Amino acid sequence: MQNLSSTKARGPLAGIKVVEFAGIGPGPFCGMLLADMGAEVTLLERAGGTFASQLFGGGRKAVANRGKRSLCIDLKHPAAKDVVFKLIAAADVLIEGFRPGVMERLGFGPEICLQQNPRLIYGRMTGWGQTGPLAARAGHDANYAAIAGVLDAGRRHGGAPWAPPTLVGDMGGGGLMLAWGIACALLETQRSGKGQVIDAAMCEGAAVLAHGLFNLDALGEWEGHCAIDSSAPFYDVYECADAQWISVCPLEPQFYATFIERLGLGDDPDFAGPQYDTTRWPRMQQRLVELFKQQTRAHWAALFDHTDDCVWPVLTMREAPSHPHNLAREAFVDIAGVRQPAPTPRLSRTPGTIQNPPPLLGENSREILSGLGLSETEVSHLVANGVVSG
Repeated sequence: MQNLSSTKARGPLAGIKVVEFAGIGPGPFCGMLLADMGAEVTLLERAGGTFASQLFGGGRKAVANRGKRSLCIDLKHPAAKDVVFKLIAAADVLIEGFRPGVMERLGFGPEICLQQNPRLIYGRMTGWGQTGPLAARAGHDANYAAIAGVLDAGRRHGGAPWAPPTLVGDMGGGGLMLAWGIACALLETQRSGKGQVIDAAMCEGAAVLAHGLFNLDALGEWEGHCAIDSSAPFYDVYECADAQWISVCPLEPQFYATFIERLGLGDDPDFAGPQYDTTRWPRMQQRLVELFKQQTRAHWAALFDHTDDCVWPVLTMREAPSHPHNLAREAFVDIAGVRQPAPTPRLSRTPGTIQNPPPLLGENSREILSGLGLSETEVSHLVANGVVSG
């Protein structure tokens, strides 16, 4: 189990200061990625928390807030502006995930913030982007994936469109793309000395993640006779006798050949023809459905263990951390009683680490304000007037 860093962050982003305006989903995920890699992320939260804290839990259980510091502040209070501008003036990066125009109405739009700090990387995370006919509209992960043409690709062959919740739009197309943009912009700033604004749209990010599927579609090879759209019997999931599932993916001919032999189907007429003869796929698939239901998931996992046949058990989120491979790699960690994925990817010289558990609401307010040069009297005055709490 990975230990929390007890010393100053040494990841590749050590020394980078980030101001994150609390939000939901991709914005917090982006901040988590930066914090995992050593950045000092100051989270601006409002009293009572956000919808994110209601949905995912707040305080120590808010995984996306790991490694961050919390400043509870009323952004609408007139006295809050000076505090926020002090943070921005000393920051390298700002992250916000509001609808277009909200930050401007709060008085923290990119123009005024870049005046305060010309080197600032101003990261904007929205569903539809800062411009366009949908810019002001509400939406969620499946909506963004739908308009990107990606949700439809998530359907099982002949089934309803769907994809794993939050992964395609929010996290992959959103937070991950914003973090990538920030990393690129930080490198450019070293050369130019100038900051810039990043317009990250979940809809567009989802489309980029699906570039390979668009490639297949352009070739006329997507859906119905594609090896990876679940219409192929050798790229699918199958239910086992114990209602558990097994994933089957021997795409390559050499893996497929040993897969068939191991199942005792080497001389079976349904499997005797060419692997990619799509006219035979429905019958082959039905045969495999019947076959895999005859034994438990553990039986099939044992049969294909130590092979390259590309057959693996479908683990639940509760089972995954205990898999021998994940244990050996320390792919999951326990932080404040919450099992969660460890920082990734792994850097050989400056690895990422979880700097501290998710903060309680406003836990670091006084520490952050003192770090800005405010006296104890000034901090107490801000607390007494309801500008900050903690």
